[in-house]
This record gives sequence, structure tokens and C-alpha cells, in this order.
Amino acid sequence: MKLYFLRHGKADWPNWKGADDDRPLTKAGRKEVRMMAKFLVRLKVKPDLVLTSPLPRAAQTAAIAAEELGLKCLEEKSLAPDFGMAELKRLQKKHADKCLMLVGHEEDFSRVIAGLTKNEIKLAKAGVALVELKEPDSGKLRWLFPPKFSRVVSRFSG
Repeated sequence: MKLYFLRHGKADWPNWKGADDDRPLTKAGRKEVRMMAKFLVRLKVKPDLVLTSPLPRAAQTAAIAAEELGLKCLEEKSLAPDFGMAELKRLQKKHADKCLMLVGHEEDFSRVIAGLTKNEIKLAKAGVALVELKEPDSGKLRWLFPPKFSRVVSRFSG
């Protein structure tokens, strides 16, 4: 099974007065996510399904990625902050034999990826990692791309 972990894009609003959970993507965040999604298309990334945290910044990220990849996107409450190994196991059981793109939050994703791969990582905003599972609770980190990588690649690929 392959799992793509996509962290939501930038949602840092300097004068944000609302609840933290309600923050949407910034204009720069939307642009960065779209660039990363186009990069994933060039890599021929094709999960079966995109699952997203219900928080606006993640749901907006997932919608952009799903649109670019031509995929269906579903809200998954367990991907909200505090997502962990127990929630991942439930998702694996629910979506057995599917290649999933999970869209959510830090530090949850880095902690889960470290638990699966024994690699300490930090997933940047709009960054993506591919983990290939050998067992339900262990796998290999195949790649990790920060969004700036997609910007560099887009400059050279026209």
C-alpha cells in the first residue's frame, strides 16, 4: 500500500481573530498547493482517493490537489489535528488495498511518518511525502518534497 501525506498550504493570517481551526489558505498558500499538485501530476502520482481533514485549510488544499489530479476527495474527521497511528490503522482497514492521499496537519504527519518509517522528518506546508507500507505499521519513506522543490522544477519544465 502507498500513502501520500500532503500537508495543508500556508494559512498564516497576521491579524487573524477567529478560531485557529477556521483559518483558510492564504492566496500564497493556494498558489503553492496548486504548484505542488501540478508537480505531482508530472510525477504521475495517481492515488485512488484523497482524504482530508475537515479544517478549512486542509479541505481547500485537498480540493486543489484532487482537482489537479482528477480525483475524488472525501472529508475524513480522523485527519483533524491529533491524527495518529490508531487513526491511520482505522483508515487502512476502511480503505484496504487503496492508494490514499491524506491531507492534514503537522506535527501529526511527521510523527506518523516517523512511526511508520523510523525516519525523523518535518513536512513543510504544502509538502508531500510518499510512504510505501510493507506491513500495516511499518514502511519505507520513498520521497519527501518541500513546495520549493516544485517551484524549482516548474521553472525548468516551462
